[in-house]
Amino acid sequence: MLPVAAMTLVVAASNVLLQHPVRAAGLEDKLTWGAFTYPIAFLVTDLTNRRFGPVAARRVVYAGFALAVALSIWLATPRIALASGAAFLVGQLLDVSVFARLRRLAWWRAPLAAGLLGSAVDTALFFTLAFAGDAAMSAPVSFAGTGVTTPLWVSLAAFDFLVKAIGAAALLAPYAALMTSVRPFETVAPVR
Repeated sequence: MLPVAAMTLVVAASNVLLQHPVRAAGLEDKLTWGAFTYPIAFLVTDLTNRRFGPVAARRVVYAGFALAVALSIWLATPRIALASGAAFLVGQLLDVSVFARLRRLAWWRAPLAAGLLGSAVDTALFFTLAFAGDAAMSAPVSFAGTGVTTPLWVSLAAFDFLVKAIGAAALLAPYAALMTSVRPFETVAPVR
């Protein structure tokens, strides 16, 4: 229950914070506050996968998905809630699969690779589904001061992923600290 509650809280908070741009250092057309909280969802998934295995991690993803979408419809717009749900489901299930395949390698490889791949897919799906075609979110902006013009939602997606990638690396420290208390799930060969 604790991983499901944590997942629900992280996703619902991220969906609310996504609606608030960072209004400092000229980042309002580049970043929202949701980018800072969402990587924690991958930490929850990876710790669940480490302790209970991929089947249990998928259950947490499904439960977190259902509860988070329901809460997000109430806390955010329906379009954001549905885009978030679809992106969350695909990105988190990818994270579970990648983590399960890499779990026996060096301790940091599974959470880092799973988090980066899951975040990339989640970000691309979410921003496309939530904002493509929305007039306000498609306003042209200069991409990172380069003079290249992109829709606002594309700029937000690029910077969102950058923060998520940094978050995936930064969350290796709490993952490492929690590894000692979260015994790993081991598959046991059937007795014949």
